[in-house]
Amino acid sequence: MSHLQYFNYKGFGEHQRDNYWYSQAVRVGDRIECAGQGGWDPSNGKIPADLTEEIDQAFANVELALKTAGGKGWSQVFRNTIYLVDINEEAMQAIVRNFKKWLPDHQPINTLLGVKQLGLPGMRVEIEVVAHVPESA
Repeated sequence: MSHLQYFNYKGFGEHQRDNYWYSQAVRVGDRIECAGQGGWDPSNGKIPADLTEEIDQAFANVELALKTAGGKGWSQVFRNTIYLVDINEEAMQAIVRNFKKWLPDHQPINTLLGVKQLGLPGMRVEIEVVAHVPESA
């Protein structure tokens, strides 16, 4: 699969690659797809106790994963899926606030799913995205 390029940001991204055998992002031609990004601190993997801080950090981690893979970040995202352990008003307000912050010029398609549990203890949010990155960029 030499046409696929895999990427992991420093710190927790490399830790996940080494310990759980997966990458944070893959580039295939003019697309970058990100593994689910939680609201962990990218340097040490700690998850904030505050839900809105966790959501804010998950959005920032998507940006980091996309840029690590050679993209420009959220501005190139056309599809996202958000997984929440508890879909509530606090979470929805934080998500909409982050959409407006990170995506001021467009509104990608979105799927929001309520789930029982996510991959790490204490995780309450996870965001997957697909971005279009023209090969000439």
